[in-house]
Amino acid sequence: MKYLDLTFDDPASNLACDEALLDLFEIEPRADSLLRVWEPTDHFVVLGHSNRLHAEANLSACKTDGVSILRRVSGGGAVVQGPGCLNYSLILNNVTCRLRTIGDAFHYVLERHRGVIEKLAGVDARIDGISDLTISGRKFSGNAQYRKTRFVLVHGTFLLDFDLLLIERYLRMPAQQPGYRRDRPHLEFVANLNVASRLVRDNLKNGWAADEALLHVPFTRIETLVKERYGREAWSMKF
Repeated sequence: MKYLDLTFDDPASNLACDEALLDLFEIEPRADSLLRVWEPTDHFVVLGHSNRLHAEANLSACKTDGVSILRRVSGGGAVVQGPGCLNYSLILNNVTCRLRTIGDAFHYVLERHRGVIEKLAGVDARIDGISDLTISGRKFSGNAQYRKTRFVLVHGTFLLDFDLLLIERYLRMPAQQPGYRRDRPHLEFVANLNVASRLVRDNLKNGWAADEALLHVPFTRIETLVKERYGREAWSMKF
């Protein structure tokens, strides 16, 4: 598996990078798989592909604080990003990894991550809902995916040392929620792992045997996607 530790200065480029990498692997006949990790330096809100802006985000608070709102290409719910979050992106081969369905892909990734976190943090982690990792019923990792013909992008966030009050400030109660949430407010639903980012990075890298550096990053494609999609309000605020 290839490995890439790359964070851009702007949120739009970080989102565009995931799609550009998926495009790259999709067209490369001998492509294997990839683990990317990145950490945001600014706070911003990311909507799932089909989320409705006014239903998911607190627009007045975001505007007051200068927090940008973006939209990703994958599904799932809205999240707040910022320092204290560690993001991962996996580009996986649908055939060799036997990921025929959305459920297959989530199970494959989350079981691996559950084991990594349990060993690292000494906790009892579990998979809850469709795509969450939890400890004692509180979510510390949310995940989403976007599928193409040959490859699938599965990406998500680990809450390590994030200011959880910002989730309460910038997000509304989600229009759709997993049953295990039971209408709990954000601060009663999420939790930090309180594990150093470096340790999580290293253990993810080892857990996926991501031993080979990715030498070609599709910077031109990333710039194009920012201009055509992720950097445009027409995309971010289309619903």
